[in-house]
Amino acid sequence: MCPKTSKTTPLLLIAGICFVIVLVGITGITLINNINLSNIIRLNEKVASDSVSNNENQIKELNYVNNHPRNVYLKLNASKEDEEEQMQKEQGKKEQGQEHEPLELPKISAVVGGSKVKVRDNHLKESSEGMPLPSSTPPPAPPTFTPRPSSGDSPTSSGDSPSPLVDTPPLPFGGVKYNASSGSIDYEKRNQVVKMMEHAWHNYKLYAWGKNELRPLSQRPHSGSIFGSYDLGATIVDGLDTLYIMGLEKEYREGRDWIERKFSLDNISAELSVFETNIRFVGGMLTLYAFTGDPLYKEKAQHIADKLLPAFQTPTGIPYALVNTKTGVAKNYGWASGGSSILSEFGTLHLEFAYLSDITGNPLYRERVQTIRQVLKEIEKPKGLYPNFLNPKTGKWGQLHMSLGALGDSYYEYLLKAWLQSGQTDEEAREMYDEAMLAIMDKMVRFSPGGLTYVSDLKFDRLEHKMDHLACFSGGLFALGAATRQNDYTDKYMEVGKGITNTCHESYIRAPTQLGPEAFRFSEAVEARALRSQEKYYILRPETFESYFVLWRLTHDQKYRDWGWEAVLALEKHCRTAHGYCGLRNVYQQEPQKDDVQQSFFLAETLKYLYLLFSDDSVLPLDEWVFNTEAHPLPIKGANAYYRQAPVTLPVSNAS
Repeated sequence: MCPKTSKTTPLLLIAGICFVIVLVGITGITLINNINLSNIIRLNEKVASDSVSNNENQIKELNYVNNHPRNVYLKLNASKEDEEEQMQKEQGKKEQGQEHEPLELPKISAVVGGSKVKVRDNHLKESSEGMPLPSSTPPPAPPTFTPRPSSGDSPTSSGDSPSPLVDTPPLPFGGVKYNASSGSIDYEKRNQVVKMMEHAWHNYKLYAWGKNELRPLSQRPHSGSIFGSYDLGATIVDGLDTLYIMGLEKEYREGRDWIERKFSLDNISAELSVFETNIRFVGGMLTLYAFTGDPLYKEKAQHIADKLLPAFQTPTGIPYALVNTKTGVAKNYGWASGGSSILSEFGTLHLEFAYLSDITGNPLYRERVQTIRQVLKEIEKPKGLYPNFLNPKTGKWGQLHMSLGALGDSYYEYLLKAWLQSGQTDEEAREMYDEAMLAIMDKMVRFSPGGLTYVSDLKFDRLEHKMDHLACFSGGLFALGAATRQNDYTDKYMEVGKGITNTCHESYIRAPTQLGPEAFRFSEAVEARALRSQEKYYILRPETFESYFVLWRLTHDQKYRDWGWEAVLALEKHCRTAHGYCGLRNVYQQEPQKDDVQQSFFLAETLKYLYLLFSDDSVLPLDEWVFNTEAHPLPIKGANAYYRQAPVTLPVSNAS
């Protein structure tokens, strides 16, 4: 006899099967969500910190609002009545459930992504689409440079006592003074440069965050850079002031937070270039300190400079080229003439070290570079020229090779700019500049059969009739020398400056890519063209655009903006990739091969100079700011409230 089956059994079986199906579905959805969440967290960790959770990120964001330099400044300067009123407002907001005020941004002049922005004093009108348009106010005149009253170049000069830091608010995002005029901004072209910066930065952030540089084609970090594979964030430090000037605050915040959490040289056992580390890292930090007053940047700049100081321990005080930042062991390049140091490297420290002494109150840094100055002033110079190599042990010149391009270039730049930085009181620097430029114009500046002005390398009294792309900065250098002092050489300086800038432009437009080669030559058969294969590449260099920018500011000749726009179009056509910008291996090919490197100086210099070329003169005016050789602007003493000089103290460096 068969057992009796309950009528409820099928129902229970069906219900059980349904329950299992629902359970499996819920589990699958949860697993997918967890996978997606894991991917999102990994991406956030890559951009922020490997150990920061989402909740901690939210807390840090709130702390950033409270501790941002602008808000710290506002708090420090508030009167007691203002503080009480603020507390009452905050208490009222807490009762309504609003814990923090939204971050109050300064009104900026940058136009980002076509969005509408404001500037102080309402110097803009609006189009029907919301795009700011220039007012009818005519463009400002080129800057007038007048000598400052002599007060000495020492941080202890009388009458030069610094104002408290709270008296100087941070520079507004966009790099504009409070009374800025915006009558000569080319919005369309400047917007394009901003978009280029965003493209370069966002892809670096995505594929190489914290590393030094990006390889856009490979979509990975560039470990072969001059700083190697160490996580020094060269692109972050180098490009951060450009983000600030452009008003890209979100990206600026990302970079600042990385510097605060990650940047240190304490455990970097690598031989770093004293020159490159100074101009990119020390210079970048000093500019950001001048812009913001944020003590983080001053501390980092001093930290880096202290790591470089062991390189100065030589019989002459001329520093070695390389230093291990962990062990302090320093040396020169093996290929340099007779174990020599290089003029452009040890001669390109003055701006950063002098300013660092003034903002820290520690005279040690200025003393180090002043020693270099005295050696170069007193040494005998063949025919008034500076060879590129000097032995740091014997104090004697190496190979008699002179150049305003590679190995020599920025030494001459820093002579003029040290004088400007001092408020035109460092007469020694200006005299050395004039003497050097007169000798160069006499012995090295020449004119091609076609009428092009160029500055040739000189080796053992023989002109090579070759000019480096690096020397293209000298167009702006000669012009700046002419504009800042009226003397017997003023007209000649300006003539040579304009001529060199024109020649560098010719080297660009004579190439199919409209981008200039690394070096170009002059003869009866060829002018402003590279002949050797190793001279035909372009690695996103800025020097030609630097001269366009300086000449535009000094003359307001429209051709310099036109030339800059030609370069923007060429960069977009040939150097842009889906994941950043690359250099070219041969500028004379119609479809050139890319080199797969986005140099940090592309963000620090190339895009900054192009952005400023299309900006108003009130954005970092040349009579208040001087640009270091990596395009990091430093304030001019006595002319700029952002100089932020500190009281002088005894040396407190970690390195002797």
